[in-house]
Amino acid sequence: MSSDTSTQVQGAFVPVQIGPLQLKNRFIKSATNEGMSPNGVPSRQLVQFHAGIVAGGAAMTTVAYCAVSDDGCTLPNQIQLDEQTLPHLRALTDAVHREGGAVSAQITHGGCFVFTPQPGQRRPLSASGGFNKIGLMSGMFFKRQMTRADMQRIAADFARGARLAQQAGFDAVEIHMGHGYLLSQFLSPLYNKRTDEYGGSLENRLRFPREVLRAVLDAVGREMAVLCKFSITEGVRGGNHIEEGVAIARALEAEGAHALVLSAGMNAESITTMFGSSFPPENRAVVTNPIMKLAMYLQQRFEKPREFKPLYLLKYARQIRAAVNVPLAYLGGLTSAEGVSTLCDEGFDLMAMGRVLIHDPAWVRDLQHGALTQSGCTACNRCVAMMYTEGGTSCVLGRAGDPVLNSLPAAS
Repeated sequence: MSSDTSTQVQGAFVPVQIGPLQLKNRFIKSATNEGMSPNGVPSRQLVQFHAGIVAGGAAMTTVAYCAVSDDGCTLPNQIQLDEQTLPHLRALTDAVHREGGAVSAQITHGGCFVFTPQPGQRRPLSASGGFNKIGLMSGMFFKRQMTRADMQRIAADFARGARLAQQAGFDAVEIHMGHGYLLSQFLSPLYNKRTDEYGGSLENRLRFPREVLRAVLDAVGREMAVLCKFSITEGVRGGNHIEEGVAIARALEAEGAHALVLSAGMNAESITTMFGSSFPPENRAVVTNPIMKLAMYLQQRFEKPREFKPLYLLKYARQIRAAVNVPLAYLGGLTSAEGVSTLCDEGFDLMAMGRVLIHDPAWVRDLQHGALTQSGCTACNRCVAMMYTEGGTSCVLGRAGDPVLNSLPAAS
């Protein structure tokens, strides 16, 4: 590692202010669904997972997919923010705080991207009604266009969820506006076909996500950091591209978001845009749910193969950086000290990582002390399929890249 790179890396270990929250360094664990919350309750394993992330040096870890409403749960093992889960979430936040780090709750609603229909819920909510292509995998073939009353209820649910997260000891909330979940369904022209003031122009499509952000800021914004995660490009024909991503970032900054997490892609249409690399056929071998097997097959069948490249979203993210002054978290292919140096040069306030810290939770600490400069993560994406196994999300490689699960059966 050159002296200039080393200096830049050490600069990433100075504190940073995000709204009312000060973080001890610039590294955060991005939200990744760990599959460690049976019946919606955080397990001891999940507590240890997130405590291990901050013990390994990251300033903040993010607990993924905390649903704000029972009709917004995507999967059966998704956390729901309610009174029953508070003691379990408090155990998690206490464990993280004991390790000297902060913890964020990613608050979300799945909209029509749900696979667990609630009693009496024949049609999941979305920006627009009609045929629900996601429902082909769950039997919910049609979706319902949200009314104004629905929007008021869901915005209130987001605000209530944020207050519950605060009671549980979280330091921040991250509003999920990307990847094809409910708020993304309003932002995206792929899903939003409305003809009222909530559809049509991007300004109109932003209206409900902005209302949700405002409700959350009013509820907790003076005490907690409020971040927004969104897709700066959806990576699919007919969807939002970087020009819309820049406009979305400006609108969220104007609404008062404390920081933006810059992701990309859509779960159903362009998941390789999100991950920056293709999903291997081996993933289907470890998944027993036939619906998920089918989904993985269709993604591998219709998406173009993509080879991983470090910092694969940088060409888009730097356009966001040039357009706004709000703190930005870069997400997408950070794997090395050289990458950290580049992101510091580019002016990003935070650096978010998922797969690298699943592979090695101590990577940030080792980077700080010069023990490692390059992650052993290969971006194989096999950790994603592990979410659907009994043990939950884990890396199939050893800490230094040695295979430990190379006996997985071939995909059928």
